[in-house]
Amino acid sequence: MPILNSIISLINSKRVKQIETFKNNPAETQQKQLEYLLKTAAKTDIGRLYDFDSITSVDTFIERVPVVDYEGVKPFVERLKRGEKDLLWPGEIKWFAKSSGTTSSKSKFIPVSKDSLEECHFRGGKDVITLYLENKPESELFPGKCLVLGGSHQVNSFNSDSYYGDLSAILIENMPFWTQFLKTPDPSIALMSEWESKMEKLTEATIDENVTSIAGVPSWFLVLLKYILERTGKSNMLEVWPNLELFIHGGINFIPYREQYKAIIPSDTMSYMETYNASEGFFAIQDDLSKEGMLLMLDYGIFYEFMPVSEIGKEFPKTRTIDEVEKNKDYAIIISTNGGLWRYLIGDTVRFVSLHPHRIIITGRTKHFINAFGEELIVDNAERGLEIACKKTGAIIREYSAAPVFMSQKSKGRHQWMIEFEKMPDNIDNFADALDEALQSLNSDYEAKRYKGITLDRLEVIVARDNLFIDWLGSKNKLGGQHKVPRLANDRKYIDELIALNKK
Repeated sequence: MPILNSIISLINSKRVKQIETFKNNPAETQQKQLEYLLKTAAKTDIGRLYDFDSITSVDTFIERVPVVDYEGVKPFVERLKRGEKDLLWPGEIKWFAKSSGTTSSKSKFIPVSKDSLEECHFRGGKDVITLYLENKPESELFPGKCLVLGGSHQVNSFNSDSYYGDLSAILIENMPFWTQFLKTPDPSIALMSEWESKMEKLTEATIDENVTSIAGVPSWFLVLLKYILERTGKSNMLEVWPNLELFIHGGINFIPYREQYKAIIPSDTMSYMETYNASEGFFAIQDDLSKEGMLLMLDYGIFYEFMPVSEIGKEFPKTRTIDEVEKNKDYAIIISTNGGLWRYLIGDTVRFVSLHPHRIIITGRTKHFINAFGEELIVDNAERGLEIACKKTGAIIREYSAAPVFMSQKSKGRHQWMIEFEKMPDNIDNFADALDEALQSLNSDYEAKRYKGITLDRLEVIVARDNLFIDWLGSKNKLGGQHKVPRLANDRKYIDELIALNKK
């Protein structure tokens, strides 16, 4: 296998040099990406609207083109879905990645151009392998297969010329034929919509394969792996796939699932590699498995801006370019892409843990937080607080969601946590104390509101019954694939539904 790896490394050597180039020259790389985007889209409707031909600097681009969310893009998307061309990007857009909607849109349909497929999404997939082999030159990943757990929605059509579905389904539909020799299961199974049937078929198709890597969202993959163990009667996944060595994961924070994966895959050589691949683009890859953070991929046809979270919601928000960001500060990501998105606020917040090179962690969503009392609790606080509480109490968490309990005439406010445990703590009050103390240590605003209980009482933990969150997602037809549990909410919509379902 080292011989095969040497051949692959030789093929990848050019790409490794290109990655090193943009790591060492981030501002110059991003400048070239913007110039490419503006030049290519100059004759589109949006290019003429903002006169891309006359934009010669980043500052002019930022001054002239407004920041938008999906509602700002939606009118163009509706026209693209009807077959109009040259609106946001040259040519026609045949593919639309369907993802969760905003408050005013049930679903978002993100345009996916041929260029974004080739230069961004597929290139990102290739770079995952390139960077993994740089970390693990003695890997025996090949000639094994990668089990990909993708979306649960098949590709559907708006009309005879345009189609929509989960991003993973779109990628599967457009992948070169030769990739089927490297992946499992067959697309007919990978694209199945019904989750329970899909697990059964997927298990039958893969348990006798030489699976050396798996790729998908940690929460749903854990459900699948436990199903496979139950079906096969094996005690851990190495008894099913003895050569398993890599989990390529993304979509949600891996921290709450780490201990469960270590238990189900008991191997000191198992590698976990995080990626940041969204409907809007492939953004980052963990390039050093020994360090926290993912390398921001700067040459995929995406121009990045970073909005300080204090600017979110302002009519004319200030943003920073790659050479202006600071470490350990949270930013909302704004992208301009070869898929036709222009200064688009995708809704994720990130933090730079390194600037040389630029590595990020995902800290949450611009709409997933609790700030009912000025505490500004974000998902990253929640994930790290839970990790500390679990270590102190021996608990293991399966899923969770949290929301505020608002003040009344008789009580102060507090946070309410619905937690489904894989392993219960010995004492739930001790766990709640540990989590509350951890959040205070991680978030000074939360600490201030908790000071002597003047504003906030200690948080409350409600123990969820087994499979509560799966049942809740199932009630919304969101089983499998890229569907996620909302971790934090600033209102009680989700948690009230969970509480009601927890009693059934």
